[in-house]
Amino acid sequence: MNLDIDGLAFDYSEHPVLRDIDLRVSDGEMLGLIGPNGAGKSTLIKCINHVLSPDAGEVLVDATDVESLTRNDVAKTMGYVSQRENETYSATVFDTVLMGRKPYINWQPGSDDLETVSEILAKLGLSDLSLRKMDTLSGGQKQKVMVGRALAQDPNLLLLDEPTSDLDIRHQLEVMDVIREEIDRGLAGVLAIHDLNLAARYCDTVAMLKEGGVYTTGTPEDVFTPSNLEAVFGVRASTERHNGAHVIIPEEPAENASGKDPSESTTTTDTDQ
Repeated sequence: MNLDIDGLAFDYSEHPVLRDIDLRVSDGEMLGLIGPNGAGKSTLIKCINHVLSPDAGEVLVDATDVESLTRNDVAKTMGYVSQRENETYSATVFDTVLMGRKPYINWQPGSDDLETVSEILAKLGLSDLSLRKMDTLSGGQKQKVMVGRALAQDPNLLLLDEPTSDLDIRHQLEVMDVIREEIDRGLAGVLAIHDLNLAARYCDTVAMLKEGGVYTTGTPEDVFTPSNLEAVFGVRASTERHNGAHVIIPEEPAENASGKDPSESTTTTDTDQ
């Protein structure tokens, strides 16, 4: 599957949020979306899965505009994992993952649907929790279930909006390991995330957003440089290699000679895309 975002722009009323977004994602690739709060990461994901309609540009899945797809077709193509579930409900883990089969079920789930859910629970190490109620689970367990529900949709693309938000370190790694395994099996992924080191560890490419536009894209090593981090996030940072991974070490807030936060500047560098 190929995801192509061409010239995408989106405004909330009179407030511009995204402008001239051009990005590409293919099978087996995880694209990380990183940037300060308000940079447009969540809005971009909502435009990709047709929750929002862009004001300009288009989102193409295998050359098909998502605007032309039905909600059912979108659900079969894209699995979505949000940063947290707002509702607290008493459905079981099994039934929650089974909800992901809804696009394929006419009247009631068949044996194939039940088998699919059982296989996903086993893959995620959740089989022993299948009859537990969702409101009795820890945050990390709930996020694994949400990943399972998205996988039950049998998607070609995973859309992940801060899936590790509010999780402790262990559960962050467990959830991201599961997601990365699915990407390595051939899915494409788009991950909006604040944790730069998780992005560097798990993403193949990174798009750094600033003020609604793409400041730069590339590998984590190419994108997470001290100069880019200062220009976009307003922090001085250093980077190093550790066990083969690119590691970002924030040091202090950065201020230019005028005392203004560099992240507030509209001036960009020649690394802009």
